[in-house]
Amino acid sequence: MTAADGPSPGAVHVRARGWGWRHAGRRAFAARHLDLDLRPGERVLLLGASGAGKSTVLHGLAGLLGSHDEGEQEGELLLDGARPADARGRAGLVLQDPETQVVLARVGDEVAFAAENLAVPREEIWRRVGRALDDVGLDLPLDHPTTALSGGQKQRLALASVLAMEPGLLLLDEPTANLDPDGVLEVRDAVVRVLERTGATLVVVEHRVAVWADVVDRVIVLDAAGGILADGPPGTVLVQEGTRARLAAAGVWVPGRQPDVRGPFPSAQDPAGEPLLSARALAVARTRRGPVAVDDLDVQVRSGEALSITGPNGAGKSTAALTLGGLLRPRAGHLEASPTLAGTAGGDPFRWRSAQLVQRIGTVFQEPEHQFLTATVADELAFGPRQAGTADPTRIGTVAERLRLTHLLQANPFTLSGGEKRRLSVATMLATAPRVLILDEPTFGQDALTWAELVTLLRELIRDGVAVLSVTHDADFIAALGGATLHISGGAGRLVSR
Repeated sequence: MTAADGPSPGAVHVRARGWGWRHAGRRAFAARHLDLDLRPGERVLLLGASGAGKSTVLHGLAGLLGSHDEGEQEGELLLDGARPADARGRAGLVLQDPETQVVLARVGDEVAFAAENLAVPREEIWRRVGRALDDVGLDLPLDHPTTALSGGQKQRLALASVLAMEPGLLLLDEPTANLDPDGVLEVRDAVVRVLERTGATLVVVEHRVAVWADVVDRVIVLDAAGGILADGPPGTVLVQEGTRARLAAAGVWVPGRQPDVRGPFPSAQDPAGEPLLSARALAVARTRRGPVAVDDLDVQVRSGEALSITGPNGAGKSTAALTLGGLLRPRAGHLEASPTLAGTAGGDPFRWRSAQLVQRIGTVFQEPEHQFLTATVADELAFGPRQAGTADPTRIGTVAERLRLTHLLQANPFTLSGGEKRRLSVATMLATAPRVLILDEPTFGQDALTWAELVTLLRELIRDGVAVLSVTHDADFIAALGGATLHISGGAGRLVSR
């Protein structure tokens, strides 16, 4: 979120000439040779492969880049003829990770915060707060604690906070990635309503093209090598077969084209593996004294099988996954690890030491930054195996190569793109070779090529007897892995397929 000196008087004109940015400590530029001219009020969908610099461009437009301590800039980037850093308040940015954007303790205060910094009159602020929360479908009391929100709810909150600013340039970085299918359309339509009301310029980054293709005027595709790969109306860029083929080769999710997934597809006729984790009448809660999120849950996590957890935002999916992974204490009921999984560690995963846990159950959090502990990608990949006493350089190198991280081994994890951070968080868990792998929104921020590589790798793990449990809204991902589906809604979970 950006905020500054005064309310936006109108739509912003964006201009870039030879613009580029290189993060401190990185040899390669995150974005380079960018020439852009966006008319005031234009609606633009910005595409490109994971790591092509999409988020960097948005950060530059929001005035969040420019310090010599942070990196090196070349060329010029202007909002209405001024440097973005000198035009604070003209742009509102919804970050790729909403967790990093929430600063206050209550929902109402969070949405009001930026508008207050813009000196909007008090009565107008609270009118905007109510309208923004209605727009994004976040039906919660104004004093609801922000710490009690799910990832998808935080995403809606971050968007509401920026919409209440009524900026002249609206910048959205993967705004629907953590939302359930109904929420995706609800949030997209909310953005369209705000644009119709304010006339603001829009730049939205989203890997899933079909969500935004019908509501934007222009599609711009960044080339991973620098510059622009394609630029034009959606009906031209996304329809012409020659252009579609170039975009698909670059990793863009082209409507009507499915990524090429390899690896064995689990057959419905394959016998189910042995239960590695068994939950009976399980009640789960995010905190020891907080409300129960899911009650009376019965489920088994089996070797050599995928289990996908689905359901609306805020239903308790992540809480259930963290409990099954031994990271949260069950509120009630029983969770037991089989002797095959537990070995000498005992049957209760919550009581395992960290070194015992990471060798048996690997958990990838919804926010990748929460599990980064070192200063380089190489050290991050080696950290878990080293702690567990199972370091295997060959395995670490193979995982890095499969998830396209080899060229980033000396980079700081916190300077990676959102998609690269997600792949690194998955790789850190794979490096320890756990028997159970728990993934929370694993396909967030992935282009079509990295999505296919991740699915292929998970299929191979399932074939080799690993249990893969995923919290996800990605229907294509669920279909590609097969297995069982646990739907959680209204405080209860039911197995809808196995």
